[in-house]
Amino acid sequence: MPQQTQQTQLTQQEKPTALITGATSGIGLATARLLAGQNHRVFIGARTAESVTSTVKQLREEGFEAEGAAVDVRSDEDVKDFVRAAVDAFGTIDVLVNNAGRSGGGVTADIADELWHDVIDTNLNSVFRLSREVLNAGGMRHKSRGRIINIASTAGKQGVVLGAPYSASKHGVVGFTKALGNELAPTGITVNAVCPGYVETPMAQRVRQGYAAAYDSTEDAILEKFQAKIPLGRYSTPEEVAGLVGYLASDSAASITSQALNVCGGLGNF
Repeated sequence: MPQQTQQTQLTQQEKPTALITGATSGIGLATARLLAGQNHRVFIGARTAESVTSTVKQLREEGFEAEGAAVDVRSDEDVKDFVRAAVDAFGTIDVLVNNAGRSGGGVTADIADELWHDVIDTNLNSVFRLSREVLNAGGMRHKSRGRIINIASTAGKQGVVLGAPYSASKHGVVGFTKALGNELAPTGITVNAVCPGYVETPMAQRVRQGYAAAYDSTEDAILEKFQAKIPLGRYSTPEEVAGLVGYLASDSAASITSQALNVCGGLGNF
């Protein structure tokens, strides 16, 4: 085999693999781009196969090494198939970014069981499912280095009015992160949570619509109200959140674990 081909194969084998859920828009897509730009092979997931296919195509056209598959993070079988597909494509997983999530809330006394359970299952139970599967079938527990990065929220550190299901789920993510981080610390695998505040994403727009309806207001008025709470006076961008994910995935962050770090424009001093 020519020496250049051998070197190319070696380089490909040495590239770490990052698995990212909810990666076809917003924070997830920004994270996929950033990690791919940092020499990771990225395997992305989202609920809709068409959106995964189009996003993978887009990432490849931008010069990145990407694969992906549809996954419903609420399903044990889907998660198993998703991790297996990633391993088949790229080998053992070095970085897991648990980004998939949903909003949800309302007047707590009026919240239906279905909404409550779906928010908890999507935002919290999925983090456990993916982490367990990546540690086992994904091969991370057998490595001397690994990164699990959970996208939580500043709502995981304080109560959010009309957001009890969401706030509860994100508090759970923060608690899980700290527990698993301490558990895995002796292995060289770090576990951290990134806690965005207000970030301009498709989900943020849906949240503003929900509050506008609840308060009989307009989306513009809700946006103005939210921005007034942020010391920087603006929403964060998905790329700014992804920047912290990229740092936590790097070798420079090897001593950071069991932390919940804010990206919120000063919204939360906690």
